[in-house]
Amino acid sequence: MNQMRGGFAGKLAELRDKLLQFVSLVELELDFPEEDVEFANRQKLYELTEEIEREIDKLARSFQLGNAIKNGIPVAIIGETNAGKSTLLNLLLNEEKAIVSDIHGTTRDVIEDTVNISGVSFRFIDTAGIRHTTDTIETMGIERTFQKIGQASIVLWMIDLTTPVEKIESLAESIVPKLADKHVLLLFNKADLLPDAERVEKEHILPELKAERLFISAKKQQNTDVLQQLLLKAAAIPQIGEHDVIVTNLRHYEALVKALEAVRRVKEGLEIGISSDFISQDIRECMFYLGEITGQISTDEILGNIFSKFCIGK
Repeated sequence: MNQMRGGFAGKLAELRDKLLQFVSLVELELDFPEEDVEFANRQKLYELTEEIEREIDKLARSFQLGNAIKNGIPVAIIGETNAGKSTLLNLLLNEEKAIVSDIHGTTRDVIEDTVNISGVSFRFIDTAGIRHTTDTIETMGIERTFQKIGQASIVLWMIDLTTPVEKIESLAESIVPKLADKHVLLLFNKADLLPDAERVEKEHILPELKAERLFISAKKQQNTDVLQQLLLKAAAIPQIGEHDVIVTNLRHYEALVKALEAVRRVKEGLEIGISSDFISQDIRECMFYLGEITGQISTDEILGNIFSKFCIGK
C-alpha cells in the first residue's frame, strides 16, 4: 500500500501546497489591496477547490478499503438467545471459539475473531443474545451487542425458525431501528427442523426490513457456502488498484473528513460570493487538518509564501 511507502504523505503535501498558493492569493486581497498584484480569477480558484475536494474525498473514501485490509470487515452476529449465533461463529472460524449450549444467555460478552474468505478478511463478532431480561450482567452484554451493531458494516441477524412469529416481531422492535444504515443478512436458522410450508410462512416476516434472506442450519452446515457468497457480495470491496493511496489510520481519516468539510465550505463560499476573510479562514482550517497528518503546521508559511512569490512593497 502506498501509504506505507510515503505516497500518503506525498499526496497530502501536494494538496497543502495547492492550498497554500490558494490562500496566499486570497490574503493578498485582504492585506495588500493597494499593491499591483495579478490575482487568479474566482473561476480558477473555484476549479482548484473542486480538484482538491475530489482528491481529499478519494483519500477519505479509501479508508473503508484500508480498514478492511488492516482489521477485517466488521460483521456482527446478532439475534435472540439460543438462536445459533455461537454455532455459526465456530463454523465460520472452523474452530470452537465460542461456547455452544442449550442454556439461554450463555454468551454474555462479545467474542471476536477474523477469518479470510476468498481473499477478503472478515472480523466476526459473536454478541450476547438479545431478549427481555432482569439479569444485570446479561443486560450489560445486550447493551454491548447494540454498541457492536453500531460499529459493524454487515449484520447477520439470526432468527430461530422454531420461535413464534409474535415473539420475533416483539424482539424486532428494539433491533430494527438500529439497522437503518447497515447491510443486513437475515438468517433463518434451524431450517432443517421445519417443513417447507412453515419456512415459507416465516420468510416474509419483518417486511419493513431491507435485507437478503437465507435459510440455513448452522448445526448441519446447510447453505453456509451461500452465506459466504452473500458476505462477499455485501462487502463490495473495490479493487486495490482503484486507489493510488489507501488510508488505514483512523486519526488520519478523521482529519481528512474535517479537511473535506472545510474545503467544501470554501467552495460554497465562492459560489455565493462570500467575503474573502471567511474564505481564507476555511482554507486555513483545511490546511491545519492536513497538517495534523503531515506535521506541517506553521502560522508563518502563508506570509512567507506571499513575500517569496510576489513583489510586495517594492
